[in-house]
Amino acid sequence: MKAVLRTRSLPALLLAVLALVVATTLAPGVMAATGVSGIAEALRKGPVHVDPAASGQLSRADADRLAERIKGAGKPLFVTVLPAGHPTANLFSDLRTATGITGLYAIRLGDRFDARADSSVLSRTAVRNLVDSVRGEDARTQLADFTDRALANMGGRAPASWGGRAAGGGTSGTALITAAVVLAVGGAGAYTLVRRNRRRRAAERRAALDRLRVVVDEDITAFGEELDRLDFHPAEPGADDAMRADYERALDSYDRAKQCMAGARGPEDVRPVTEALEDGRFSLAGLAARREGRPPPERRPPCFFDPRHGPSVTDAAWTPPGGSLREVPVCAADATRLADGRDPVVREVDTDHGRRPYWDAGPAYGPWVGGYFGGGILPGLLAGTLLGSMMSTPSYAYDHGDFGAAGYQGGDVSGADFDPGDFGGGFGGGFDGGGGGDFGGGF
Repeated sequence: MKAVLRTRSLPALLLAVLALVVATTLAPGVMAATGVSGIAEALRKGPVHVDPAASGQLSRADADRLAERIKGAGKPLFVTVLPAGHPTANLFSDLRTATGITGLYAIRLGDRFDARADSSVLSRTAVRNLVDSVRGEDARTQLADFTDRALANMGGRAPASWGGRAAGGGTSGTALITAAVVLAVGGAGAYTLVRRNRRRRAAERRAALDRLRVVVDEDITAFGEELDRLDFHPAEPGADDAMRADYERALDSYDRAKQCMAGARGPEDVRPVTEALEDGRFSLAGLAARREGRPPPERRPPCFFDPRHGPSVTDAAWTPPGGSLREVPVCAADATRLADGRDPVVREVDTDHGRRPYWDAGPAYGPWVGGYFGGGILPGLLAGTLLGSMMSTPSYAYDHGDFGAAGYQGGDVSGADFDPGDFGGGFGGGFDGGGGGDFGGGF
């Protein structure tokens, strides 16, 4: 029965392939245009558009390499290079309306740079952090760095309209049919290869999840022990509604972490677990402050050296072996150790080469660390480490679920139907103030 169905589907496959070949080869080329509508038309056909007047900023070869990198990652990242005098009023929101495609939009305008994104693709904070991380670089370096970091953190999928177009001209019907037949005949071999690759990827995903499960179970157990040591009773003297709310959130986070881990089927499913643990530890920090009569702490990321230390209290300068100096969020104890010239207490995990700091343990730990710290601040924190280097590549983002962000959407044709609040704020680096964030208001 399966053989019959496969045979019957062959004519439909041939027709579909033939239609695709005809559509792509006979479509006319697109002339360069400088207006928003022209830019939007170019971006619907490819991820990178360089205005002719700004060609000195990014060469054709560099633009092509950038476009191939984005296409290879399959993400809805749109990069535009414009001359300094180009109008900026409502540029982001107008461009997003004109393209009608959900995604992340980055614009280099003269020597200034900024970006906006639909919130379903990348959060406002993440966009702002990515923009700030490449501030002050030359155009080629800036766009390459931003692209690598964005592809490793954003969600969504590339629009189907990037399928590629011929430069122009036509192709004979015989050539088209021949091409369709060749593609169909090669389909059987390709199908076998796809199945083999799927099995291999499934095995790799299971192995990665098994390795992560050990670390995450340690985290869940440690948080459960914190709850046991808390010695808080909602009815105890002095307890108020705010304390009880903190306690309830901590308990809910603990239960949510256990449930998410029990249902995990792949490495990307680990991110909600560590997100829940991070939220729970922040709730415990708030409860502790209220019980001691202190103001509740501000929301900060966990201690970089070991998220089990709880929310950070400050940022401290730290240089990884062989890396460059950077600011990382740290707990009070590690801040004191660093100030005294001592080593922080680092979270180590098992690797094929023994116990190593988690940032030198390989790409399997991407979803784990992404849940604790979120995608937006990771490039700066992990730059120069093994994990950071692997995460910054488009192939890692494609293969490992974007730090567990597989549920994101993007690349969908939505026309002008998008949240204007996603594109708010001015253009950074000297336009209208602001810098980075979601689409809306001005540039």
